[in-house]
Amino acid sequence: MKKLLTASACSLTLALTCFAQSPPPPPPPATAPPVGAVSTPPVTDPAAAPAMTPAAGMTPAAGMTPATGMPPAMGTTPAPPAGLAPTAPGISPMPGTTPSTAAGTQPAAATASPETGVPGSTHESTGNFLLDNFYKGGPIMWPILLVSITAIAVVLERIFWWLFRWMRRDPKRIEKVFTAIETGDVAEASRLSRGSRDPVLRMIWNGLNHQHASLQGALQVAAGIEIKRAGRFLVVMDTLVTLAPLLGLLGTITGLMKSFSFLGNEELAVQAVTGGIAEALIATAAGLGIAIFALIPFNFFTSRVSNLEFELQTAATNLEVMLESQAKVKRDMELTPAT
Repeated sequence: MKKLLTASACSLTLALTCFAQSPPPPPPPATAPPVGAVSTPPVTDPAAAPAMTPAAGMTPAAGMTPATGMPPAMGTTPAPPAGLAPTAPGISPMPGTTPSTAAGTQPAAATASPETGVPGSTHESTGNFLLDNFYKGGPIMWPILLVSITAIAVVLERIFWWLFRWMRRDPKRIEKVFTAIETGDVAEASRLSRGSRDPVLRMIWNGLNHQHASLQGALQVAAGIEIKRAGRFLVVMDTLVTLAPLLGLLGTITGLMKSFSFLGNEELAVQAVTGGIAEALIATAAGLGIAIFALIPFNFFTSRVSNLEFELQTAATNLEVMLESQAKVKRDMELTPAT
């Protein structure tokens, strides 16, 4: 009995030991991957995973980036391969980028300047209205500019001259001179008119100093000198008034000729015609503006010269009459016998 119990315990112990050391069941057989697929080991850390490159002759699956083989992040667009540009319709390049042109393509042959509208124009906008329109007016604007500078200089010079002449007028002294002549005191009249800056008094002084030789001739010479001084540059102003519109008309013709010369080019016809018409109008406006600016002072100064000529003629006539009257009185006194 004792031996039976011992044998049973040993058998039970042996069975338990064998059950504990039995191998685990084999795993199920792995399915074969499709042809052309590349198996990759599992990666637990994406940052530490090496970049995967598809095998030669293989293309990445749809939605996978060719550099890593991983799908792109949310909200991002996979970059196209190097050297290729997006060709899908409705897709525009990223802001701040310019799509590259294909090799061998060239830009437009000629473009019109966005500032002037004239093809081939090299003048950019300066932000100044006068300068921009000056450049748009074409080469005829340079002689127009010279005419305008001359007109401004002449007008300013004449304004200051007539202003100073008005300040030099001395009508009270003129009355004193005529009063002295009426009383027969020619020496006093000559003294009063000497050194004066009034043109009338200067003429009277010249006539009194040459009355014994030729009073009328002396007065005419002195009056001619004063009129010439007053009418200085009037011929220049008259020329500018006539020349400025003619230059503007010449600019109109050249601008229209430039416009019609571009009509054969269909791409630039509209821009070229517009630029030529703008050139013509600007030149015409500039010429007319200068003529109007110079015409008003020219007429004013011409009227002032006419008034001065009338004053000189009046003063010379009065002087001749007074001196002739004094000479007649002297002759009568000499001819009348003393009683």
